[in-house]
Amino acid sequence: MDKRLYKSTNKMVAGVCAGVAEYFDIDPTLVRLGFVLLGGLGGTGIMLYIIATLIIPRAPEDFN
Repeated sequence: MDKRLYKSTNKMVAGVCAGVAEYFDIDPTLVRLGFVLLGGLGGTGIMLYIIATLIIPRAPEDFN
């Protein structure tokens, strides 16, 4: 199984949460809530989101 993490086209901001949710096969709302909760705890979620936005590549179909 060749599973890769990509930013999703099902996005609200940058597609990071939806991409993580697709990778782990869970509801994107749960991932978004997790980032919001981490954001409320000293800004950790915000920093993680920014780093993930810069590091995680777009899905290959986005390049067309």
